[in-house]
Amino acid sequence: MQKCGVIGVGFVGATCAYTLAVSGLFSEVVLVDMNRKKAEGEAADINHGVSFAKPCFVRAGDYGDLAACGLVIIAAGANQKPGETRIELLHRNRVILSSIMEQLTAVNRDAVLLIVSNPVDVLTCMAQQLSGFPAGHVIGSGTVLDTARLKYLVGQKLGVDSRNVHAFIIGEHGDSELAVWSSANLSGVDLDDYCRITGIAEPAELLHHIYESVRDAAYSIIESKGATYYGIGMAVRRIAEAIVRDEHSVLPVSSLIRGHYGVDGICLGLPSIVGRNGVEAVLDIPLSAEELSRLQSSAQKMKALIQELH
Repeated sequence: MQKCGVIGVGFVGATCAYTLAVSGLFSEVVLVDMNRKKAEGEAADINHGVSFAKPCFVRAGDYGDLAACGLVIIAAGANQKPGETRIELLHRNRVILSSIMEQLTAVNRDAVLLIVSNPVDVLTCMAQQLSGFPAGHVIGSGTVLDTARLKYLVGQKLGVDSRNVHAFIIGEHGDSELAVWSSANLSGVDLDDYCRITGIAEPAELLHHIYESVRDAAYSIIESKGATYYGIGMAVRRIAEAIVRDEHSVLPVSSLIRGHYGVDGICLGLPSIVGRNGVEAVLDIPLSAEELSRLQSSAQKMKALIQELH
């Protein structure tokens, strides 16, 4: 677990590599990219600043250099072309992922794989199937970033530290995701009670606006600057921390779901216990009838997309 690999060093992969290199979690981070020169440049740039952090050596490498990695981040994938359908993009990304899995599994079958490329839930399913790894060892970043966005916005609107906001975004990392408001609280104080005590008028309208802002956050950022990468870089660091330190932390990562909430055989973001072996258990947190219905609808969309892809 002292060695980590990052496959794909575009905006997201390079930012993940940076956050991991300065996290103090690893002694070595290996960058693998089809553009070797790009990987070498990113490695050099990060290495020039690691003297300000804990010791960590960042280097460009090939798949053979991933043999001893305990954690491998997969951030490689094709970008959507103008006029290209989601299915066409997925077909191209499946080819890319298949090539990655073939080369990676030839040298390493013990690592925990963390999928970051989008659409993350579908690609996590594909990676699990292609790798043949135990289901818990193949996880996606899921709705960890979406949940962080939710906590940030609730904290901003209600005037509290976002670290004291306890709420989840679950389901697809995408348009069908949902906020679990029914069990949301502020350090034990029910969210509805807090809104009532503080005199917030029409809390349902406020919370729905917050949810929409979370759901559409990536679109807004991409429109402003072309891509999102800082938030996901920090989310990947948090997931890696839970794995390397064997924290048994509860994070809404994406993994293969078997029977939870009536969902089976696909990957979705649900609160899960994350430790040294990846996902150790998926938690069935209480949901309202409406939330359960929306989660199952999100799952059906994912299942239909995977069937269409096949």
